[in-house]
Amino acid sequence: MRGGAEFPAETDTMEPLLLVEDKSELRAMLRKALERAGYAVEEAADGLAAIQKIRNRRYLLILSDLKMPGASGLEVLRESKQADATIPVILLTAFGSIEEAVTAMKEGAFDFLQKPVDLEHLKLLVQRAARQQELLRENLLLREEYSARYGFPRIVGEHTAIREISQQIQRVAATDSTVLLLGESGTGKELFARAIHHLSPRREQQIVALNCAAIPDGLVENELFGHERGAFTGAGARKVGKLDLAHRGTLFLDEIGELPLATQAKLLRVIEERCFDRVGGTQTIEVDVRIVVATNRDLRHAVQAKTFREDLYFRISAVPITIPPLRERGEDVLLLSEHFLDHFRLEFSKQELQFSSEARERMLQYAWPGNIRELQNAIERAVILADGPVITAQALQLPESRPAAGSIPGGLLPEEFTWNGTLEEVSQRALAHVERVLLENTMRDCQWNKTRAAEKLGVSAKTLLAKLRSAGLEK
Repeated sequence: MRGGAEFPAETDTMEPLLLVEDKSELRAMLRKALERAGYAVEEAADGLAAIQKIRNRRYLLILSDLKMPGASGLEVLRESKQADATIPVILLTAFGSIEEAVTAMKEGAFDFLQKPVDLEHLKLLVQRAARQQELLRENLLLREEYSARYGFPRIVGEHTAIREISQQIQRVAATDSTVLLLGESGTGKELFARAIHHLSPRREQQIVALNCAAIPDGLVENELFGHERGAFTGAGARKVGKLDLAHRGTLFLDEIGELPLATQAKLLRVIEERCFDRVGGTQTIEVDVRIVVATNRDLRHAVQAKTFREDLYFRISAVPITIPPLRERGEDVLLLSEHFLDHFRLEFSKQELQFSSEARERMLQYAWPGNIRELQNAIERAVILADGPVITAQALQLPESRPAAGSIPGGLLPEEFTWNGTLEEVSQRALAHVERVLLENTMRDCQWNKTRAAEKLGVSAKTLLAKLRSAGLEK
């Protein structure tokens, strides 16, 4: 944080300042002064070059001469406001151009500075402009007007943890660092990944997503890297992989903990060397891509279990961001429920619908094991089935947190099952038992054919084998 007479020191993650000046000697002097003050600086020798740079990336602020060949400082100002209205623009002007500088102020310039430049005055002005932009962008992801204007996903929430994550994401988005998003299923990790992309300099390019858990092990590498014609039986033409599609953009790998070890090694090469080979290919392909990954697994435990590469873990966990479960976000539950209700009221033409006070209280009390995804589904169901203007607590159809023994299907939980302990402890005990019952029944139905059982359960063969071992059912 900057304050008083202190200047920023961490230029490695800070967005740079754009310095636009056609006179090389003055540009060099200003750059040195700003770098000594702790700012990262990019240069443009004229207005046209500056406009091109503004279109390609985000800047902390812009310091531009007013009169230049090609495009004036006023045109630079207008372009910057189109790209991002929060970017402060400071204009440098000669004595005879004060009137033009005042006009620029009316068009949104932060301030202007007369030549010859007083370097101490410049530093203070730049510091003040940077602080203003920081305040404007604070919790940017949480602001509906900015998400609508700039096209990135809006994060709904006011909980302290969500505000902190929002600020983290805004800082890391300006870099090309690999980000690791951690959190339970349904917490919205993909939404945060897309926010990182849309706030980054790569926002004009694609974000390409791949769910590593949704693809059989043998096909993950093909999906990620693509293949050449004739690479295997049936490969009649070249297939472009997700990495190719994400070139110059962002690749989001969801459930990275499910990635096979062999593919993990190849992904590590992409991160370290920015290149890869297609399946069956002999030509190394260079790729410019920012990688964001997510998982609901404990990767450190997976590293210890030798199911996840330690070197890859350290490369992807440079910037870990943990998304809290919905049960830990307090009254964000109500904010999110109103957000979803607004959406479904419009979709199903039921504008009069409102939550009853009992429904609100029930949503606050419920643990939401399925997180935001479960909340969204519950509200969609309640809106569809509503036959009046009020959504009651019963209409949400939420299960009781501690069901009566008679309401549990036979064999689902043993009679001696204990409900004592934390939510996580009770959930883990119940999950382990239910999984074992389901696995055993499914394997019997499939006559212990693991391929058929994996298809029926909707998991990979590797995941099924691991769960059978864990449950003591492997034959």
